[in-house]
Amino acid sequence: MTQELVRFLNPATMPPPVGGYSQVAEVIRGKLILIAGQIARDASGSDVAPGDLRGQLTKIFENIEHALAAAGASFQDVVKMNYFCVESVPASEISVVREVRDRFINAQAPPVSTFVFVSRLVRPEWLIEVEAWAVIP
Repeated sequence: MTQELVRFLNPATMPPPVGGYSQVAEVIRGKLILIAGQIARDASGSDVAPGDLRGQLTKIFENIEHALAAAGASFQDVVKMNYFCVESVPASEISVVREVRDRFINAQAPPVSTFVFVSRLVRPEWLIEVEAWAVIP
């Protein structure tokens, strides 16, 4: 459905994206859904997978999936993702982010993405926070 609402572009006049994302997402029509930054916490508010990037990311993507469903959307509708990763996580671990992400998103038309290293998140046990934007009819 997203393909009728959004066009993903990688213009030849721009540098090619590194790591599987699109440079541009053109929203043609539809309703925009914004999902606040998600961290690795379960529905009871308990932290999940302390110190484990892969475990935290899996829970974060599950939380985003629940948020999307609550708004009548799915990962197929995601057009933008923002990642905020603590600087103590080695840059070499970005491949783990892509690996987990690709189990959820449409890797053939990946969303526009921004990945930023930050000094810390609100709680020291959180390694990464992820926001998502989606478009539905």
